Amino acid sequence: MAMKSLLQAIHEGLAEEMRADERVMVLGEDVGRAGGVFRVTQGLQEEFGPSRVFDTPLAESLIVGSAIGLSVNGMRPVAEIQFADFIPPAFDQIVNEAALFYYRSNGAYTVPVTIRAPYGVVPGGALFHSQSVEAFFCNTPGLKVVAPTFPADAKGALKSAIRDPNPVLFLEHKKAYRLLKGEVPDEDYAVPLDRAKVHREGTDLTVISYGLMLNDVMLGAGKISKEHGIETEVVEPISLYPLDRETILSSAKKTGKTLVVSEANLEGSVSGEIAALVAEHAFEWLDGPVRRLGSPDSPAAPFARPLTDAFVPTAAAVEAAMLDLARY
Repeated sequence: MAMKSLLQAIHEGLAEEMRADERVMVLGEDVGRAGGVFRVTQGLQEEFGPSRVFDTPLAESLIVGSAIGLSVNGMRPVAEIQFADFIPPAFDQIVNEAALFYYRSNGAYTVPVTIRAPYGVVPGGALFHSQSVEAFFCNTPGLKVVAPTFPADAKGALKSAIRDPNPVLFLEHKKAYRLLKGEVPDEDYAVPLDRAKVHREGTDLTVISYGLMLNDVMLGAGKISKEHGIETEVVEPISLYPLDRETILSSAKKTGKTLVVSEANLEGSVSGEIAALVAEHAFEWLDGPVRRLGSPDSPAAPFARPLTDAFVPTAAAVEAAMLDLARY
């Protein structure tokens, strides 16, 4: 194993899949010679050539539409949306074309497209570089939405996404690209897209989280265990749609208390769907209310750094929410 950042792990996963399967190709804005705005695709055009790694115009509908066309003709394209905030122009291609193609063709066509999109709040990101767009797509049967947090899981999940015969929206928290590091296996491996991951076993409460907030949850769980003797079970969905209902419900029933933590706003969110799942199917096992922690229902994240820091739940807020529910 080697220590790698989230960015390095995703890059490595892409490169390995391209070496293993000549049908895998990369397209998007500045993904070629520039290596992408975050440098995730750096060096890929040099290794695989401009016919497999190529730049596109600044048109998200064209990027995804081209990827769909390539996929139904035998390729396995990986389309990059430079920032998830820019994905709305491609809604029609993702929701009405990619997600429905297999169904409306009665299984005659598959759409093995992976759409990579960096999401999440960063200082100075404000209106168009800090959005969490996952909830928009988690009501789309035929589309998988995944958001792995840590390097090893992200690399393995990306491999699974590329190999999947159906479209996958692969979300990457951009602030975590260089911030989160972890050991990544050297051998080839894949992380199943239909299974949540229990990062930490516990008996007092369950916390379900994804994205950069998961890192704060893990740190908070360790802290309240040491200082208060409270043992938290931490579950990462990995797949936001469809959810691994079995793992989530098993943990909720085991501990009797569930907190859902995410960076997104609360109303109409993935956290709301998870909370509803637990409330509906684990009610008789609950010893307290299902609670959620997220960002305000604001049109956008603030630009100023102090306001941004106050906008997203802090590590202290996560810890306080965990303690409050555990003591309920």
